[in-house]
Amino acid sequence: MKTAICYYSRHHGNTLKVLEAMAREGEVDLIDVTTRQAVRLDGYDCIGFASGIYAFHFQKSVVEFARQYLPKGKPVFFVYTFGGAKGSGAAELAEIAREKSCPVLGEFGCRGYDTFGPFKLVGGIAKGHPDAADLENARRFYRSITEKHTREMQK
Repeated sequence: MKTAICYYSRHHGNTLKVLEAMAREGEVDLIDVTTRQAVRLDGYDCIGFASGIYAFHFQKSVVEFARQYLPKGKPVFFVYTFGGAKGSGAAELAEIAREKSCPVLGEFGCRGYDTFGPFKLVGGIAKGHPDAADLENARRFYRSITEKHTREMQK
């Protein structure tokens, strides 16, 4: 399954660590949404969107990227890292997927080291995350959506 994962990962690179673990499981292209190139996603079998959670939401540039570039009907999945709480998670992206008739294969979230705002005063939260167990869970998640997509295509 040829997959594109469109992402935003800054600060501590938590989300990128998770995506790199997933990418080792198959044919995955990681697309940084901040590079602002013209993107053609219709050649991919599946599309992921990934970000840290910022103020309880996906990073705005990922949401806008999905709104602009997600082709109608493509299977999608969502990945996020968070320090304290996942907030609404991928709700906004799920709504875009629904509007574009894109089936949602699933979402994966895990803790990520966070030093934003007041957390910096205490040395951050979720120290050491994503850890080896988080990365293995991410790989397992990607394998499961690959299998799910393959079964759907065989129907």
